[in-house]
Amino acid sequence: MVQKYQSPVRVYKHPFELVMAAYERRFPTCHLIPMFVNSDVVNEETSEDGATHRIERRCALDVDAPRLLKRIAGVDYVYFIQKNTLNRKERTLHIESHNETFSNRVVVHETCCYSVHPENEGWTCFEQTASLDIKSFFGFESTVEKIAMKQYASSINKGKEIIEFYLRELESEGVIHIPRWTCSSVSSALPAPSSLSASPPELQHPSAPAVSASQPADAKDGASQEAKQDSGAPQADSLVEILAGTPEDKLDADYIKRYLGDLTPLQESCLIRLRKWLQETHKGKIPKDEHILRFLRARDFNMDKAREILCQSLTWRKQHQVDYLLETWSPPQVLQDYYTGGWHHHDRDGRPLYILRLGHMDTKGLVRALGEESLLRHVLSINEEGLRRCEENTKVFGRPISCWTCLVDLEGLNMRHLWRPGVKALLRIIEVVEANYPETLGRLLILRAPRVFPVLWTLVSPFIDENTRKKFLIYAGNDYQGPGGLVDYIDKEIIPDFLGGECMCEVPEGGLVPKSMYRTPEELENEDVRLWTETIYQSASIFKGAPHELVIEIIDAASVITWDFDVCKGDIVFNIYHSKRAPQPPRKDALGAHGITSPGVNNVQLIDKSWTLGQDYSMVESPLTCKEGESVQGSHITRWPGFYILQWKFHNMPACSATNLPRVDDVLATLQVSSHKCKVMFYTEVLGSEDFRGSMTSLESSHSGFSQLSAATTSSNHSQCSSMISRCLLEFSAQADKRRK
Repeated sequence: MVQKYQSPVRVYKHPFELVMAAYERRFPTCHLIPMFVNSDVVNEETSEDGATHRIERRCALDVDAPRLLKRIAGVDYVYFIQKNTLNRKERTLHIESHNETFSNRVVVHETCCYSVHPENEGWTCFEQTASLDIKSFFGFESTVEKIAMKQYASSINKGKEIIEFYLRELESEGVIHIPRWTCSSVSSALPAPSSLSASPPELQHPSAPAVSASQPADAKDGASQEAKQDSGAPQADSLVEILAGTPEDKLDADYIKRYLGDLTPLQESCLIRLRKWLQETHKGKIPKDEHILRFLRARDFNMDKAREILCQSLTWRKQHQVDYLLETWSPPQVLQDYYTGGWHHHDRDGRPLYILRLGHMDTKGLVRALGEESLLRHVLSINEEGLRRCEENTKVFGRPISCWTCLVDLEGLNMRHLWRPGVKALLRIIEVVEANYPETLGRLLILRAPRVFPVLWTLVSPFIDENTRKKFLIYAGNDYQGPGGLVDYIDKEIIPDFLGGECMCEVPEGGLVPKSMYRTPEELENEDVRLWTETIYQSASIFKGAPHELVIEIIDAASVITWDFDVCKGDIVFNIYHSKRAPQPPRKDALGAHGITSPGVNNVQLIDKSWTLGQDYSMVESPLTCKEGESVQGSHITRWPGFYILQWKFHNMPACSATNLPRVDDVLATLQVSSHKCKVMFYTEVLGSEDFRGSMTSLESSHSGFSQLSAATTSSNHSQCSSMISRCLLEFSAQADKRRK
């Protein structure tokens, strides 16, 4: 498996020329990098005007590996080839390195770039990408990879320290400014290069780095260990990766430390790579860095696993409009009166503190009066408010705060709280919160746990992530009042009065919900449907032989039909048809054949079976096959007035022509789509051509790759969407928002 690394942007608050002078002092060897034994110049050339200087070095590294492993490998040093290109005119230094030793067994690529800060010409930026691919190594592949990763990670942080060390050394020598390169000033600087330490201002060798740019030690480590870059991919590709994107797309190392916390170099790399993947594949709103980091932490920075659960969560947020929950959700009066929870200052670490008096809550009454969906939505609003408060506290306390503390008072908990529907609702809420708000609970303090608590804990603990369970602190009786109790986590001044403190707490005391407020199961079911369909998106079910169709009447030619839909279940085929005559009224009789009788199922068919394709109606776009989990956006410029029919149809897997036996893929697909049912969530809008500032040609659908099928979606043929289409989609979203307002 190829191990990759992508650094954040590291900033030196010094001019480019001065940083280059400091960088050159590390050669031909550096006492600050013990493993860097020596470096020899293999090739060197300078352009006629002196603006560009290229140098190639062969660097020897003494890798810190077990002596036995070195004896088996038969080497004492690992050699790397490093090519550096200094452009004095553009003020950039590009460094590319790869291993020479064991190049047929281990492939290490590293690419670094020094450049001028885009917002301050007096500062210098550094970026780096690397990859390690161990194909074979005498049966010690796993051991070598672990050694490489460990050494490389430990050496990355030294890079900036080394540059700053030499910057201070230059300052002590009185060198605080080096003039920028000019065409007239270079002719005298072209003679045979000499050590920069002898004449720093002339910057004669700023292009001869022996190791990765900002990590002198790293490159070397990288050399022998995990440097990491695309094994086999041209080094130029890595350079393009570094240079691609705007400054806003990149993360600054100081920003990470200030707002996200202390991350290891490899953790930083995972965050940056996952963030970049979302920027490239997701056409909608990109989640905040703190949100991405929570999902990475929840999966121990396994990027593939984190990406999967993050994409599932983003699809869920989009479907239920969770991003707008705080603005749209107003708790019913019964929740305001009887839900015994609320926010209360913060703990000693600055985390927002949420207090829940579960023992005083009438869970049965709330479920009977509100239903599961209202309770779930209220809990989601609490979590959304918690995220907002974390952001505020991060600014107030000047340090990263990404989670909150929850204090649960169980006084009054008894067997009535174990009412089965109430426990079921609790388990469902836990499941949803665990899946979509990972690593948001910093600590859970459970106070005054009664004897019945172990029964409840046995029921709910299997649904709680193991890492989350480790954050639970449970106190029985009044144990919380002693040493190691509440005062260790919450300032004495804000301990609530009902726990023996002096601070008044505004959390409702609860009580029994009047039975007059209870509603029938039918009323609750209708309310649940209404709550979760408050969205601009519509849902439709698709069955084998029963597609879902939507008609759009176009009066003016050259209008723009736009669509955005998610395939929630199964594989479907999307078609667009045009007809001069109106289709018949919607019919739903075909659903009877599938045993569908629920009024909540949305499936409409408009095209009459007597119609002939090519005569009564025509296809205006090529069919688009969409896989489960894909998110699809697109538009069509209409050429004629009339009726346009958007159709989502069940996708039949092609049968194998060579045999009548079903293929494995066919069987798996059948198992995944139970009862031959698919489901889509869609939104459409018609814009006038004057409101659509895109290309006046038919725009093919673009698959965002923002789905549960992360790898498959990204590699879809339809995911290759031009930047123009992306701009058009963004403009369409802006127009849609304007119209809704």
